[in-house]
Amino acid sequence: MQVAKQENIIIKNFSPAWFASVMGTGALSLACNSYSHFLPFLRTVGLVLFYFNIAWAFILLIPWVLRWILYPNQAISDLNHPITTQFYPTIGVGFMLIGMGMVVYLQNVITGFIFWSAGTLVTIFFAVLIPLIVFEGKHIQLDHINPAWFIPPVALIVIPAGGSLFLSSLNGLRWELLIVLNYFSWGAGFFLWLSLLAITFYRFILHHPLPSNLIPTFWINLGPIGVGASSLVNLIKNTSFVTAKEPFGTFGLILWGFGIWWVLIAGIVTLLYARRANLPFTMSWWAFTFPLGAYVLASNTLAKFFNLYLIDYIGYALFWLLVIFWSLTFLNSLKGIYTLKLFK
Repeated sequence: MQVAKQENIIIKNFSPAWFASVMGTGALSLACNSYSHFLPFLRTVGLVLFYFNIAWAFILLIPWVLRWILYPNQAISDLNHPITTQFYPTIGVGFMLIGMGMVVYLQNVITGFIFWSAGTLVTIFFAVLIPLIVFEGKHIQLDHINPAWFIPPVALIVIPAGGSLFLSSLNGLRWELLIVLNYFSWGAGFFLWLSLLAITFYRFILHHPLPSNLIPTFWINLGPIGVGASSLVNLIKNTSFVTAKEPFGTFGLILWGFGIWWVLIAGIVTLLYARRANLPFTMSWWAFTFPLGAYVLASNTLAKFFNLYLIDYIGYALFWLLVIFWSLTFLNSLKGIYTLKLFK
């Protein structure tokens, strides 16, 4: 009876933010491969994380689906919540990252394309639905605005990060469809992010500070910066009709520069709150992982594109910060699962 009650609590209160853990683990796995030229054993670590992430994603998928079946009111309530709704696209991004891992680690293009396609469809669905809910919602207040609103645009920009890996495998109309999809996703996600960035800056400047449980979301801004830069570089590298590739790479480098400033801002804000012992563990801690991982991957991508070794060293240093963030968040998540604290 007690076990059944615990299972009901887990399913009923299962947050869509759980798939941010799949995003964070996927980013760390890919980052391990990217920086294995410094330490070769990192590729093995990344491969282990990749397999773990597949299993973890399907484990999380069970309560995610059951909640819609058994407790649809709670799922719909989260979908209409001005903050929680922003985390629904994390499931699509999680599966896209698994698809990318299939190509990077196993060279399995077909299976990778299946995972990426499924994640893409879910991502586009929520990236359209969530803004519509926010636009229509009369319940939206200035208090609700926070960097978690960047998640839908980040999810869109991740589409070409994976989609560019499959361009060389297609031809004809299928190739054209993938090209259009990739550029549509990057453009829609990037300019949506810019719009929301202005809104969040308005909140930061003219409203009271974020509550402590949302401080980790400061790091989410690194997501569109990092994914935007690496997606753009990978996309133009794999687009034959783009002959002058360096200007696009330079724009990615400019984005990367903005990211350095944001790392400093997010880091200082986090340290200030941590120093006051006012940074309690919540699921929002996973915001420390994927955005930083995306920025680390962008650093490696740009370093290779321009042969700028200093950028690679900076990315490698931030990689170890990513390892620390992921380890702390993962261990606290395990503790929260064991005590059911994260489901209350």
